[in-house]
Amino acid sequence: MGIPDFSHEADLIARGIANVAGTDEAGRGPLAGPVVAAAVILDPNHIPDGLNDSKKLSAKKREVLFAQIMETARCSIAQASVGEIDALNIYHASHLAMSRAVAGLGEVGHVLVDGNKIPAGICVPATPLVRGDGRSQSIAAASILAKVTRDRHMDALAQQHPGYGWEKNAGYPTKGHISALIELGVTPHHRRSFKPVHNILCHP
Repeated sequence: MGIPDFSHEADLIARGIANVAGTDEAGRGPLAGPVVAAAVILDPNHIPDGLNDSKKLSAKKREVLFAQIMETARCSIAQASVGEIDALNIYHASHLAMSRAVAGLGEVGHVLVDGNKIPAGICVPATPLVRGDGRSQSIAAASILAKVTRDRHMDALAQQHPGYGWEKNAGYPTKGHISALIELGVTPHHRRSFKPVHNILCHP
């Protein structure tokens, strides 16, 4: 997969569609914290250099791009809570977060969605793009906003709940995080529907 470009957006704009947005989420895999989504409408004349799938960028580069995207594009960031993840499941909760992010943009002509399905809550024309964060600059921008926002949130939670290493693992099931779960127990920020957390609750 190469570097994302603006071709999908440009095709839609050439067909007379204004306000083409990209949306993506961060945090489907962690055992703790919300799932965060972002939606972004880039200004074709002011696209930040170096946009890419957030997972392919260093934390430092993501922070720089986060500021540039927020400054030059129309942006919306939303989330689905741990309670919503446990009630709906992570797949539907991530779709809920993306729908909320798109709704937060206001007027949207078309949405490019990372993945193979369009969230039910997106009420405007949309196109799913598998591995979209590596193909579309708008989706890549959304992936960066979602990842940085979620990492900052987990950093803040790490101050309240030391010992789980959230400032380093962002809530993902690392060896250290699993050990801390067993030793320190489950916090209100843990996803009870996720197997490692569920197992500890059922077999303390």
